[in-house]
Amino acid sequence: MEVLVLGSGAREHALAWRLARDEAVERVRIAPGNGGTPAVAETIPGLDILDPAAVARHAARERYGLVVVGPEAPLAAGVADALRQASVPVFGPARAAARLESSKAFAKEQLRRADVPTPACVVFDDVGEALAHARASDAPPVVKADWLAAGKGVVVPDSHEAAAEAIRELLANAPQGARVLLEERVTGREVSVFALVSDEAVVPLGAACDYKRLRDGDEGPNTGGMGAYAPVPWYGTAEVEQAVASIFEPIAWRMARDGTPYRGVLYAGLMLTEAGPMVLEFNARFGDPEAQALIPLLQGDLSQALLAAATGDLAAMEGAVALDSHAAVAVVIAAEGYPSEPISGPQIVGADPSSVADGGPLLCFHAGTRRTADGSFLSAGGRVVTYVGIGADLASARETAYGGAAGCELDGGQHRTDIALREL
Repeated sequence: MEVLVLGSGAREHALAWRLARDEAVERVRIAPGNGGTPAVAETIPGLDILDPAAVARHAARERYGLVVVGPEAPLAAGVADALRQASVPVFGPARAAARLESSKAFAKEQLRRADVPTPACVVFDDVGEALAHARASDAPPVVKADWLAAGKGVVVPDSHEAAAEAIRELLANAPQGARVLLEERVTGREVSVFALVSDEAVVPLGAACDYKRLRDGDEGPNTGGMGAYAPVPWYGTAEVEQAVASIFEPIAWRMARDGTPYRGVLYAGLMLTEAGPMVLEFNARFGDPEAQALIPLLQGDLSQALLAAATGDLAAMEGAVALDSHAAVAVVIAAEGYPSEPISGPQIVGADPSSVADGGPLLCFHAGTRRTADGSFLSAGGRVVTYVGIGADLASARETAYGGAAGCELDGGQHRTDIALREL
């Protein structure tokens, strides 16, 4: 079958790379892609992936066997809805179901109704009321945007003054009528858990840990993600299955009962507190950079697993993919000025994009890049490339990933040097 991947990040490069390696997949196409994705997929020029009607017309005309929606914005725009109306199989939730990510207030309400533990929060649309609540809190609350903010809508302030600044800044740049959540701060280990969901059926994929802060030691501003690793030594198969039973299945049931069934991958960001796991957030798609670490470890027929989830074929979804015994470490190279004002334009050397034939142990997935007529690559975004090392254990995977990062030449480029180090 032919598959269309929507998106332009390293996550989409990883998805296209992995899908193109399936025997059942004849060809992968991608829109809009980036400078490195032609190594694995044919680029569809001029397709606006935020225009549901345009995407549906193109997909119906080309008769794709499956469309995989990578980022959150097309899901929130209703692209999956339009594709389903056009009878095109699509891996990704409908707009109403994708509100689990696009509206943190909606996700909190669903968690409450499903009786799934999550930190307490209060929602505000008035700056003054939000500031008053923050000042009266015993500890500075976590400040969250109730809209899609490209991975930068969460601030964990270290003082009441920083919380007030975050509230003002988020609401000053918010869409009209937007709200902020002030959430109780909880402590513990963080982990990201992924599962395929099709209506009320849930199939676990695995867990990963990512790094949101820009600099080593979890210092600096929050970003879209600077690295990740999988598997998680202290959160194995038993813990993932427990999360499926206590979190994913109740939420899937709740969504189906509400008439907004979920079909796609669901990612739960968990905090493992002394009182037990608490859900911090949901993502309605594979995380980035978690996907770059997790996807290369998936063995089996990924295209059939995603198609089964898209079409509600539980028998085909069960056991279609599973994590192998290897480990993966993903290291993101970001542009100078990222995340606030990334500088585009410098040439990047030593980042040949992974092709279909490239099975590791070092993979290079492009994100913010463009290719020039002479075949060189220029940076064209905040997060530029992700190097992924695959090894028998995290130590060898980490060594391979950082070997790739060491060979990258990008003026002003920045990356963390401590990805997965805490496990070693």
